[in-house]
Amino acid sequence: MPVIFLVGPTASGKTELSIKLARKLNAEIVSCDSMCVYKGMDILTSKPSPSVRKKIKHHLIDIIQPTEEFSVAEYRRMALFKIEDILKRGKTPLFVGGSGLYVKAVTDGLFPSAEKDLKFRKLQEALAKKYGKGYLYKKLKKMDPARAEKIHPNDLRRVIRALEIYHTEKKRPSELNRSTEPLKYDFKIFGLAVERNELYRNIDDRVEEMFKKGIAGEVKKLSKKTLSMTAGKALGYGEVLGYLKGGYSLEEAKELLKKNTRHFAKRQLTWFRPDSRIHWFSFQDLYKTVIVRVSRSWVGKGVG
Repeated sequence: MPVIFLVGPTASGKTELSIKLARKLNAEIVSCDSMCVYKGMDILTSKPSPSVRKKIKHHLIDIIQPTEEFSVAEYRRMALFKIEDILKRGKTPLFVGGSGLYVKAVTDGLFPSAEKDLKFRKLQEALAKKYGKGYLYKKLKKMDPARAEKIHPNDLRRVIRALEIYHTEKKRPSELNRSTEPLKYDFKIFGLAVERNELYRNIDDRVEEMFKKGIAGEVKKLSKKTLSMTAGKALGYGEVLGYLKGGYSLEEAKELLKKNTRHFAKRQLTWFRPDSRIHWFSFQDLYKTVIVRVSRSWVGKGVG
C-alpha cells in the first residue's frame, strides 16, 4: 500500500478534499501541519472540527501543550510510527497539510539532530529583540551563506536553530550530511492547485469566519500562558494580540491577518513548486481523476 500526501497552500480546500479522499481510499488522515499539534489553538490553526474527526480518524492533532517546544524530528518519529500502525490495520495513510518541512522530513529524512542549548536560544532571542531579526540573519549569512539562502530573513526560529547548530556542533549546518533515512514505502504527493484570485477570496472568507468563531477569545486565553517559541509564531496570534492590546482596530487586525496569510500562502507555494514529485491538480480533477489512479494502482481491489 502507498503513503499519500495532499499538500497545498492554506485555505486551498485541503481539509474538505481530504475527507472525500479518505472515504474513497479507506484512509486515515495524518495531519502535516506544524501548528495543529498544539492543544487550544483550534481556531488559529483551522483544525478539522470534532464532528469531522469523529467520522474520519485523524492523527497528530492536539498532542502537545502550546507551552512546550516541538521539533520536526519529533514529528517525523511520530509520523513514521503512525504509518506503520495505519498500514498494519489495512488502511491507507493520508498526510494532509501545508508544512513543507514536515512533508520533506517524512519523505526524505532529516539532518542529524544537533544538541539543544536553551540558554543560547534565549540569548539570541534577546539579541533579536534588541537589534532586530536582521541582526541574527546577517550573523547566519556570514557564518553559513549556503544555509542562509534557504531561510527567510524573518524566520527567526529557523535562523536561531541554524546558529545553534553551529554553536553546538562547531560545523556549518550546510556541511552536515543528510540522514539516509528516506521513507521506505512507496508514496505519492498530490498538490491542490487553486487560482490566485480564488485562493485570496478563500483566505478573506476564512479570516472573517475565524473572528466569528471567537479567535479573539482563543488568543486572549493563550496570551495568559508562556507559549513556546514555535507556538507563539502561529499565524494570527500576533495579529489578534495586537488588537487585544489596543494596537489597532478590529478591522485593521482582520486586514493585517488577511495580508499576512496571503504572504504565508505564497511562501508555501515557493517551497512546494520546486519539488518535481508533486502532481498538481484542481479540486475536481484531483478527486475525479487521481482517485481512480490511486485506487487502481496502489490501494487495490475492494476500495472505491
